[in-house]
Amino acid sequence: MAIKLFNLEVRGALKCLTYECDALKSIQHRNLVRVLSLCSSINEFKALIFEFMPKGNLDTWLRQEYEINEDDLFSLEKRLSIAINVAEALEYLHHSCEPPIIHCDIKPSNILLDNNIIAHVGDFGLSGMLYENVNISLQDCS
Repeated sequence: MAIKLFNLEVRGALKCLTYECDALKSIQHRNLVRVLSLCSSINEFKALIFEFMPKGNLDTWLRQEYEINEDDLFSLEKRLSIAINVAEALEYLHHSCEPPIIHCDIKPSNILLDNNIIAHVGDFGLSGMLYENVNISLQDCS
């Protein structure tokens, strides 16, 4: 498991948790990080529990901060596979969710890798939902 803690003393943290929960509560896709649970106590502690991604995030791999062995080196085929995984996740969010979800923060540190180097998109704190009137609601969780 991986745990994302929300510091409730930071302005907007509770709002950010609400937006992330709204975005994640009804979506399931093989290339999205899976939420296992929400933990909270009244006004003291809030956390999301995610499926653990043992290979870390793509940013770490690209910067070669991860212990890489010969079998894990990024070949063109693996890089293309990661790009396809991310594209499939975004296609699902944009075209198969109701309302559609716009991630708004796709970057290497939000792309997590499982043991098989399959990419999973995570961190929906800045996500927005696209409603009928093409009104994109972007939230600032900083």
